[in-house]
Amino acid sequence: MYSAEKVRKFTEKVFVAIGCTLKDARLAADVLINADLNGVDSHGVARLAGYVRLYDHGRLNPVPQIKIIHETPSTATIDGDRGLGLVVAPYAMKVAMKKAKKVGSGWVSVQNSNHFGIAGYHASLALAEDMIGWAMTNAAPLVVPTFSREKLLGTNPIAIGIPAGEQPAFLADFATTAVAYGKMEILQRKGLKAPIGWVQDAEGAPTDNANAVKEGGGLLPLGGDREHGSHKGYGLGAAVDILSGVLSGANFGPWVPPFATAGFHGVAEEQVGKGTGHFLGAMRIDGFRDKQEFKAHMDKWIERFRSAPAVDGEQVQIPGDQERRFKAERLIHGLPLNEKVVESLQELGERFKIKVPKKGA
Repeated sequence: MYSAEKVRKFTEKVFVAIGCTLKDARLAADVLINADLNGVDSHGVARLAGYVRLYDHGRLNPVPQIKIIHETPSTATIDGDRGLGLVVAPYAMKVAMKKAKKVGSGWVSVQNSNHFGIAGYHASLALAEDMIGWAMTNAAPLVVPTFSREKLLGTNPIAIGIPAGEQPAFLADFATTAVAYGKMEILQRKGLKAPIGWVQDAEGAPTDNANAVKEGGGLLPLGGDREHGSHKGYGLGAAVDILSGVLSGANFGPWVPPFATAGFHGVAEEQVGKGTGHFLGAMRIDGFRDKQEFKAHMDKWIERFRSAPAVDGEQVQIPGDQERRFKAERLIHGLPLNEKVVESLQELGERFKIKVPKKGA
């Protein structure tokens, strides 16, 4: 276990070391540490070395000039200037919320960005303003459409945050694939096999090989196969790709540049747009009905779902419950960092002459 606050400070210093402002470094570190605190280990500090590799490959601008390049009263398109998606996406969400305050809702597409961490972080920014928040992003082509042997889509997550009254907020954050690629990386680090239904091999056959994507295979859409509804996951992932990439002027489909994880460094020779794309939105509740009445009904919705009879040994949860439990535990006991993640942090510490946190919460 490692102190979340000490890992946060280390992460900030690494971002500053590659040229980020202290303000941006703090925001980027906050996104990553929140992922770890919420139990989304695949998108926390395990990703830190990947952002540094983006910088090393000339694909990351540590001091971007983020700007609006097109807008209407309720919409905007933002150019992220190759900045950290961890910084660009919150900027875009603030623009969406500002527009929502004025006209009821705000919708912002983003081009020329990079990997933005967990989608739920950005959607949840709207909760502080008692708004409904949306966040989605396209990603590198690691996913095969239903019946395809070619990887054409990313894991393309969707997040939606909805405020309640006395109850904690509803916060759903999920990939449109059977599993996020980061979970495959965790299996690879631990030397474990993948469950059948997560990935297929180069010939399109189901496999439990956690390295299958690197060996010509692909992740499967949500549902796993056609009989279990993979066409629905394919449709969701395609919609995210279109809203994030085609609508914004970013790259889309097989042209989305990869995050700089092991084995995926280069970019396609042909580019149809600029960088990675995101799509974010904010909706004012009182644009639809009285805010307090809505929040009271959300409380009732949450309480009713939680009280549903559950199968033995389980309890019905609402989206966000599991992450809140993880966060409560990890704020006390610390972050359980994988040995290989710790090794990657040590390498960064040696490179930038930054003291690496020691074990202990």
